[in-house]
Amino acid sequence: MAEMQILLTKHRKRATPEQSTVTAPASMEFFVSLYLLLAVCGCVTGVTTVLFGFGGGFVVVPLLYRLLSTPNAPSSAVGQSAMQIAVATSTCVMVFGALLATWRHQRAGTVDWTNVRPLVGPIGAGAVLGALAATVVQSEWLRWAFAAYLVLTILDCWLRPGFLAQPAAKQHRPGPLANALSGLVIGWVAALLGVGGSVMTVPLMRRRGIEMTRATAMANPLSLPVALAGTGTYIVLSTQSPLPLGEWHLGYIDIRAAAVLVAGSWIGIRAASLWIGRIPDRVHAKVYLGLLIVVFLAMVTT
Repeated sequence: MAEMQILLTKHRKRATPEQSTVTAPASMEFFVSLYLLLAVCGCVTGVTTVLFGFGGGFVVVPLLYRLLSTPNAPSSAVGQSAMQIAVATSTCVMVFGALLATWRHQRAGTVDWTNVRPLVGPIGAGAVLGALAATVVQSEWLRWAFAAYLVLTILDCWLRPGFLAQPAAKQHRPGPLANALSGLVIGWVAALLGVGGSVMTVPLMRRRGIEMTRATAMANPLSLPVALAGTGTYIVLSTQSPLPLGEWHLGYIDIRAAAVLVAGSWIGIRAASLWIGRIPDRVHAKVYLGLLIVVFLAMVTT
């Protein structure tokens, strides 16, 4: 990461005063390093998707925001939309990751569809509302909203009983209204921040008495409606934006970055699938919480 920061700094210094409102010309060295870093990030995303249920947003959003905002002037089209591009690209990559990880968990028999089905529709509806909200919120506000939500989630998982401890044998199943309200909130927050919803669904399933392997497995099919609704909404709404983002963009989605991330994610998911069901429950929960803390620190220091 230190080497990448040096490259980004050199790249930005190439801009002349006359270029202060546009993106500086990019070198081949910059692009090669950028896509290598994205490929590694994709592999990490694949691992976190299949083992911990978060489909890339916690890794992809902070990284893409940094890579987009550093070499591009704040007044440029990409600079002004850096967070929206990061979130939209994250939801696009999430479609692939959620599908493949769900298939892997289905083969392992770890997906409890009786808990998944009641949440799919409400989460999809909430995701559309969240994506709509994200297109009108300034990038910097969205970034700090992301960080604030991470803090709340970390504190909730750490302090509220039922996450770190082994869940009770008896599972609690809420009624239709509770599922609908939970799904709407999860979908709205997930699409707004581009995080897939696992940050809410995994703690929710833990409080219902479900072990970590199944809780993280169910986060993947529940991320799919967020990814589909969010991606589609970003594509449609970006056509109304006056800011031209240039080639290789489908709406707010950076197609080249998404392709590299998907390729890396496929490798990570295949490798991590060998560990499904093999991690002790308490260790699984602690590592999940530790990863949230690492991502928060990365986000606030960007």
